[in-house]
Amino acid sequence: MVTETKRNEPENAPEQRYRFSILIADDDRGNREALGEVLENQGFRTVLAEDGGRAVELVQVDLVHLVLFDMHMPKLTGLEAMTVIRQTLDRILPAVLMTADANNDLIRRAFQAQAFSVIPKPVNTNIVLNTLSRALAKVYGVTWPNPTPPATGTGTGNAAEPTPPA
Repeated sequence: MVTETKRNEPENAPEQRYRFSILIADDDRGNREALGEVLENQGFRTVLAEDGGRAVELVQVDLVHLVLFDMHMPKLTGLEAMTVIRQTLDRILPAVLMTADANNDLIRRAFQAQAFSVIPKPVNTNIVLNTLSRALAKVYGVTWPNPTPPATGTGTGNAAEPTPPA
């Protein structure tokens, strides 16, 4: 399986030294790429994973600030991948779950697993951008649409990692 990482600068985005990275994990390539393009055009760096297992691998080796998970994927569901990542990372990583079957039980389980939000599929671009904005503001203390994270470190050895507000 091929994992795509997009690192192109958006045409209309101002020159930036550093951008927030959003991991999009969805087994539907068309959804993954379309959402990636929307986020790239908004100034985010995107990392794309075709399943939950690959998403878990990528957050271990690539700097990711937020994850958008499809709920139903091979290897690990979005909820399972989110749980594994929470158990292995030594920092806060907000996660948003996308699903076509947002029933009360799934929403309850997602929030028990500390998902930031659950959004319906097919996704609405405005809902995705608003959700990302709220998550970035809560965790990293920045107001979007300025997607440049603070340059302070979290003490994990990576000076480029943003530090959540104290």
